[in-house]
Amino acid sequence: MTPPNILMIMTDQQRRDTLGVYGCDWIPTPNLDRLGDAGAVFEHCTVDNPICTPSRASILTGKPVRGHGVERVHDNLPPDEVLFTERLRREAGYRTALFGKLHVSSRLKEEHERHPHDGFDIYEWCLEPSVAMESRFNGYTAWLRETAPDFLAALQRNGRGELHHPEALHMSKWAADRTIAFIQSMKAERQPFFCLMSLFDPHDPYEDHPSTFRNRINAAKIPDPVVSRTAQPECVVREQQGSYLGRLADFSPEEIRKIRTGYAASIAFLDEQVGRVLSALDDAGLTEDTLVIFLSDHGDQLGDHGLFVKGVALYEPTVGVPLLLRWPGHIAAGTRCSALAQGRDVAATCLAAAGLETQSCSQSEDLVAMTLRNAARRNSAICAYRNSGVNENGTFWDPPMQATMARDQRFKLTLYTSGGSSQRELFDLQTDPWETLNLSGDPAYAAIELMLLNNITSFVQDEAASAPPRATSSIPDATQRLRNKIK
Repeated sequence: MTPPNILMIMTDQQRRDTLGVYGCDWIPTPNLDRLGDAGAVFEHCTVDNPICTPSRASILTGKPVRGHGVERVHDNLPPDEVLFTERLRREAGYRTALFGKLHVSSRLKEEHERHPHDGFDIYEWCLEPSVAMESRFNGYTAWLRETAPDFLAALQRNGRGELHHPEALHMSKWAADRTIAFIQSMKAERQPFFCLMSLFDPHDPYEDHPSTFRNRINAAKIPDPVVSRTAQPECVVREQQGSYLGRLADFSPEEIRKIRTGYAASIAFLDEQVGRVLSALDDAGLTEDTLVIFLSDHGDQLGDHGLFVKGVALYEPTVGVPLLLRWPGHIAAGTRCSALAQGRDVAATCLAAAGLETQSCSQSEDLVAMTLRNAARRNSAICAYRNSGVNENGTFWDPPMQATMARDQRFKLTLYTSGGSSQRELFDLQTDPWETLNLSGDPAYAAIELMLLNNITSFVQDEAASAPPRATSSIPDATQRLRNKIK
């Protein structure tokens, strides 16, 4: 069988409940909804870690966090790790391309050197619009230098303070344009391709979207932040008081609503760019021969549970992400898959589609096969936070905080630990999908809590028994921190 082309579209910090195929009625996402309707919608995809770098390292190596050693946002992927894209290129003859964000290592590492096994023939890297603009790898900056030097100068001058980027010059538009050009260049080739279109949106600062897209959001249906009904663990409370974006208490309801509106407008805009790329596949006659994968690296709390962005709190807005697959002839249209998928499953999926063995990432599962049986081999999905994020000062938490989450199709348990103490949260996601009532310690749920706690214990024991992390760390100094407080 001829291996398929693979088009992978990845967003940054997009929670699952922001697409129409997941029930969202306030953000227009017609193109991604059509993609999901034409293939499989995964209802329970959990990230391996709620922070960019560790999560992306898992997605692209097929390993849980301890397996590749990238546990924190500034860690660097060890040089002997191999991205699955390298295997597609080396073993299956794929032509490979990256347009946008990679971030399997710290931004300080990636702006100066490529990973030796990233596996990309075409490497047009861009972490975000106004960061590492002088990097020789930055394809977006190079494009702006040729096409829009005035806007480039504004970005260099204002950084994240440059608001409402013009539609024609937006990073998401650039990534879509480059992806379309790549698809067109491959339509007459016999060689299969893998293309990663990796967007920065809808990541904060929430105000880089073209201003006209704000009008597409159904303002009357923007939900208010979720409020917990029971006391939250001390780790969560610490993050509420020291998130890198600020404290929720310091933001007015109007400011929080503005954040949610900007986030949604970015999604509406990126959906339009995805539509353009999918149309290019159609025009090139490659739709039937292409596996399309859409996912995000993690979500965003957007004020839910008293929290901004992402971090130690492993609530669904942070750890639950959209995952859509379309492969005509292999995945039935209209499939709804309730299996416990994880971000790292993308690796085995792509390798299996290309006809390659997947034993090198044995903890990654083939998502195509998962849709056929509507089940995963794992009995719970695990997300592990290992002091992975930074606080309002741009430094790692001291004392360190850890959180490990295990979930099945209905229940979810998170174990928080810091300074020698631990606390738990148990939620029934069927009756309490917003995770407002902690059931930990309730005798009626003792059996399910024990089962999930045993799964967490087994995962932690496997971590301890494995080789120690080999990642190095690149910690930026205070002048390089990316901090943005919308007030």
